[in-house]
Amino acid sequence: SFVLQIEEIEALSSIYAEEWCVIDEAARVFCIRVSDDSQRPRLTLCLQIILPPDYPSSAPPIYQINAGWLRGADRTTLSNSLEELYVENTGESILYLWVEKIREFLAEKSQKLPLIKHGETITDRRSTFQPHLAAVVTPKQVQRVLNHLYENKKIASATHNIYAYRIYCEDKNSFLQDCEDDGETANMARLLTSFLILDVRNVLVVVSRWYGGILLGPDRFKHINNCARNILIQEGYTDTSRGIKAKYM
Repeated sequence: SFVLQIEEIEALSSIYAEEWCVIDEAARVFCIRVSDDSQRPRLTLCLQIILPPDYPSSAPPIYQINAGWLRGADRTTLSNSLEELYVENTGESILYLWVEKIREFLAEKSQKLPLIKHGETITDRRSTFQPHLAAVVTPKQVQRVLNHLYENKKIASATHNIYAYRIYCEDKNSFLQDCEDDGETANMARLLTSFLILDVRNVLVVVSRWYGGILLGPDRFKHINNCARNILIQEGYTDTSRGIKAKYM
């Protein structure tokens, strides 16, 4: 097993070069940075592995997937596919197959339309407000979600579709964020501020407003922000005890 491990480590460090990292050689702890596309990466995660003494002959590598953006069902799906690969190849070196399976998963994920959730409407003096939310990890996904929403005739006919997104870039430890007020001046600066207060990340919120003919004045800002806040809480993006102060009155 030890000889096979050395051969596999040498091969992987040669193939993945800068993406391969030795954390603790004596304890056989390594890390591989995997992206959906080596030339123009959009999605990235780190696969941390520990090689037990009896790997690959009779034990699997111990692994951890480091990616703050990967949650819930997607994380489970990826873990299950890695474990199935190991079972299909018991006794063989598995790391190359794992890395390529992860790359395939990331490529598919970056092309997929994120699931869009729609929140409760707020109506005031014949104006109606409705929030929409999607988990996003790339600006391309933001555009995909917006395009899909605008295919809905009702949403496309809204007087304003106001949106803001905030994406955490793990490799750079920084945020990508942007907003569009769609003619509702200064609204998005407010909405992005509420994102910051709630420390929301990897999410796009769109608020559609259908104008009912009666001017609402500053009340429209309250409805837009409360719409956004409600759907963020509904979808589990914020701790309500911390976020309660962010409610706009």
